[in-house]
Amino acid sequence: MYLQHFGMQEFPFRLTPDTSFFYCHQSQAEAMNVLMVALTAGEGFLKITGEVGTGKTMLCRKLLNLLEEQGYVTAYIPDPFLSPSELRQALATELHMRPTKTDNQHKLMLRISKKLIGIRAKGKPVVLLIDEAQSMPLETLETLRLITNLETEKDKLLQIVLFGQPELDELLKQKEIRQLRQRISFSYYLKPMDKQTITQYIQHRLHVAGYAQNALFNAASLALITKASRGIPRLVNLLSHKALLTAYGKGEHHIGKRQIMAAIRDTEDTQFFEQKLSILWIPVTLLLFAALIAALNIGIPG
Repeated sequence: MYLQHFGMQEFPFRLTPDTSFFYCHQSQAEAMNVLMVALTAGEGFLKITGEVGTGKTMLCRKLLNLLEEQGYVTAYIPDPFLSPSELRQALATELHMRPTKTDNQHKLMLRISKKLIGIRAKGKPVVLLIDEAQSMPLETLETLRLITNLETEKDKLLQIVLFGQPELDELLKQKEIRQLRQRISFSYYLKPMDKQTITQYIQHRLHVAGYAQNALFNAASLALITKASRGIPRLVNLLSHKALLTAYGKGEHHIGKRQIMAAIRDTEDTQFFEQKLSILWIPVTLLLFAALIAALNIGIPG
């Protein structure tokens, strides 16, 4: 691949949520501040939403690491498409409990409650982080609300942070779970990056990957990435990675407009790809319409 060609030790634009590449731009910093202030204050329910690819999972993993460094006990559920009983079992497992065959759901909840009380008695708060929360069934969300009823006279035994796509907000509007919606005390919506942030983001990831030479991406390429990606980090990563592959394949050492255009043509979710499809759709539609008129005219006697 291109690591040796560009003098890097790691691939800078992988899509995996590697927190060593975390870049705390303004929106990420604001979200993190909201989370830490609310968790420190003992709030029970928090919510972070954002479009696909805006860095929710990366933020979730970064928060998880930060909380553990500060002495919190954490539980993490990355795939919450679970039944109510599966949710309880997943929480018990994350708390290093071993559900037994004799545990019915009531007994399991009692054991979870005792475990949380024991952890809290040691002065350690417990935080449950749930990624992709928009995929949770309604009955599981209601179970989640009931779990947050576990509390002492002064403190919540379990604090919960939901990370999800905008569909999560639509889900929470359902009448059946209005009580849960009312318990969400703080929320934040992750915003796309602007051109300046994208430039800094790319430079940061290149630096972490070990690139130590002059600017690899020129101004024109960065402007093109900004427009095509709509400021979505995942698309920025995809376009940057494919541009590096293109340059490497041709023996080039800098990224310009041509390499980015090649990456755009290979990436369906970019703004330019969508515009290209809409432009192509017009003449195709006109051709079909003309063919239909011609066919009708053939069938009309003179």
